[in-house]
Amino acid sequence: MNLTLGIIKPDAVSKGATGKIIDRILSEGFKIRAMKLVHLTKKQAEGFYKVHAGKGFFEELTTFMSSAPCVVMVLEREDAVKKWREVMGATNPADAEEGTLRREFGSSIGENAVHGSDSEENAKIEIAYFFNQLEIL
Repeated sequence: MNLTLGIIKPDAVSKGATGKIIDRILSEGFKIRAMKLVHLTKKQAEGFYKVHAGKGFFEELTTFMSSAPCVVMVLEREDAVKKWREVMGATNPADAEEGTLRREFGSSIGENAVHGSDSEENAKIEIAYFFNQLEIL
């Protein structure tokens, strides 16, 4: 079994889609090993997305991610990173396949409802950003 980080972003939380997204996560065979509601500060959002510092979308992304609460989760299943990325869909909701979370709940490239780690290595880094080992069951 593998772990990945999942985030229900501020746009989806604000729209009241958290429960539907969690239902989908569970129906896809994931186990939620840790979960919490957080409201990131701008500095915390910049720290989490530091790999994108200097890119054109960095300011907009970190402002958005610190604009309202989001739900961070540690998800577990076989091929967790790959499977979660499939369930999320393409970054741009307009390009995402029918049935994906971003297609259903996202409204733009910037406000695309969910985040997921892009590799097992980054999953470890991202999980450690939000959770200590005692919080992961």
